[in-house]
Amino acid sequence: MLLLLTLLLISDGVGTATCSTVPGNSTDMLWLLDFKRAITNDPRQALSSWNASTPHCKWEGVNCCLTHPGRVTVLNLTEQGLSGSISPSLGNLTFLETLGLSRNSFTGKIPPLGRLHRLQQLLLSKNSLQGIIPATLTNCSNLNSLDLSGNSLTGEIPLNIGLLSNLSFLQLARNNITGTIPPSLKNISQLALINLADNQLMGSIPDEIGQFPSLLGLLLSGNMLSGRIPTTVLNQSYLQILDVSINMIGNTLPSNFGDTLPSLTLLCLDYNRFEGHIPASLGNTSGLSTLDLLYNKLTGQVPSSLGRLGKLNYLNLQTNQLVAKDIQSWEFVDALSNCRYLQVLALGENQLQGAIPSSIGNLSSKLQGLGLDANDLSGTVPTNMGNLSGLTVLDLCRNKLNGSIEGWVGKLENLTVLVLDGNKFTGPVPNSIGNLDKLTDIYLANNEFEGPIPPGMGNLKSISSRLPPRAPKNCALGASRR
Repeated sequence: MLLLLTLLLISDGVGTATCSTVPGNSTDMLWLLDFKRAITNDPRQALSSWNASTPHCKWEGVNCCLTHPGRVTVLNLTEQGLSGSISPSLGNLTFLETLGLSRNSFTGKIPPLGRLHRLQQLLLSKNSLQGIIPATLTNCSNLNSLDLSGNSLTGEIPLNIGLLSNLSFLQLARNNITGTIPPSLKNISQLALINLADNQLMGSIPDEIGQFPSLLGLLLSGNMLSGRIPTTVLNQSYLQILDVSINMIGNTLPSNFGDTLPSLTLLCLDYNRFEGHIPASLGNTSGLSTLDLLYNKLTGQVPSSLGRLGKLNYLNLQTNQLVAKDIQSWEFVDALSNCRYLQVLALGENQLQGAIPSSIGNLSSKLQGLGLDANDLSGTVPTNMGNLSGLTVLDLCRNKLNGSIEGWVGKLENLTVLVLDGNKFTGPVPNSIGNLDKLTDIYLANNEFEGPIPPGMGNLKSISSRLPPRAPKNCALGASRR
């Protein structure tokens, strides 16, 4: 994971450029001044040094070639609050190797840049650019990093994008791009990161997308993709991030899933149509920190092998058809006590039955969110639930739990949301709830509590004055990882 994060930082930054000694001219300053004229707002005065009295190679954000004076190799004005359009004149800076204009407020279209054959980094993310991705960008054959994410681009990914044979980082996420994933990507053998998330892509994931020996991250979430995950992707032994959530992808997960993807640190398959059992081999992905299988059609038991994931901090298995009805099928809870970094455990809306095992109290002291809602749980809540003092959200609603809550609830001093409605809890509402001074939402309706609201609840200054009859769906657990 550290390696991928380092590469991501490199792809969003700029470096010192070098260039070969080639005859040139002195017109780059004029092209830069054209660019400045298209800027309508410069709130941080980033371009205040851009005037004829200062050599353009000393202007803010500008680097020039050491071996051929006057030729601009780097233009980096990242996160300067600039507004306006990107002047087509930048397409004349033929020595340019890095163009970094990310995190500004540029509008309009991406200008013609196809003549920039030396360009290695094109970083235009987090602006308000519109229009299509120019097909002429594929003429920039030395591009290593292309980041156009977080704009309002439309149209399709250029079919000939495979001409960018030196590309390592392709980031087009959070646009309005349509069409399919072009198979020509297979020609870019050095790809380490493909991020096409949050667009309107359709069709299947092409087999060719899994044929990159250096692929570390594949992010395709939030599209309209269907079919299955290609076997070629599932055999990427160096892959660290696989996120295909919020699509229409299905099929069963192969039993050797964790054996063929041993380097995974993040696996997000939520909001899809996966069926069958959770592969026990996932326990072999020793670096996995996030596992999100929310809202699928998974069946069977939760494998105890997940307890071998020593770095796991987010486990969301909510809204499936997972079962637990006896001591053996509940063993996974005891196994998860080995996951000492676990912060979120979401098991709601499954088919878990019987009593909550006492081993629940042995879960990580770092646990912040626990969801067991909308199952078929019965019996009393183990008193050692109170050991989970780090909990901020506890959701046990819509079960058949009974007995008193007095023995444990007052110990959860960090709770902000407590959801117990739709059970059979009895006895008085304990005065110890008044000790939960961080509580903002409490749901106790549709139980069998007796007696008045305890005076201690008057100490809760931030709590809503009403006790709603129902908890919000998922109780915030499903949104915790992003």
